[in-house]
Amino acid sequence: MIGPEGADDLREAAQPGAGEVTATVIVDAPAERVFAALLAWDRQSDWIPFTRVRVVEGDGREGSRVEAVTSLGPAVLRDEMHVVRVDEPYEIGVVHCGQLLRGPGVLRCTQLDRNCTQVVWHEWFHLPGGRAGRLAWPVVWPGSKFSLTQALKRFARLVEQGRLP
Repeated sequence: MIGPEGADDLREAAQPGAGEVTATVIVDAPAERVFAALLAWDRQSDWIPFTRVRVVEGDGREGSRVEAVTSLGPAVLRDEMHVVRVDEPYEIGVVHCGQLLRGPGVLRCTQLDRNCTQVVWHEWFHLPGGRAGRLAWPVVWPGSKFSLTQALKRFARLVEQGRLP
């Protein structure tokens, strides 16, 4: 449960930041199956490299808290999220509210035909480091977009192979 101070922090984090990144993939599967795979938080570890995801509070749906920890050698990035919207089978909205990663994000499913679904992953991060962060974003952005796109391609393959959810 979020107290008054936590609610203020969540509202602040929910404001779109200047670091915007989007990735899209087409999945040869119905939207209901694709959506179920996206909502299987602990299975994101199967398609997001170096990352372990777990639900720390709730059932993974609206009102839940989710933690993703990405480790690459000694570097560790902890991403704390609140699930703020679940509109099945169309949209999952989160707010990243950790120390470093902050801002809203959304995963959208659009069924294109009976067995074909477009997934769009969109994030609006607050850039840390003030002016230096804003100056660094054009250098960091291509890697962020590439990473999200590769993860979604892996996700699509796993869904199409019946290995997710």
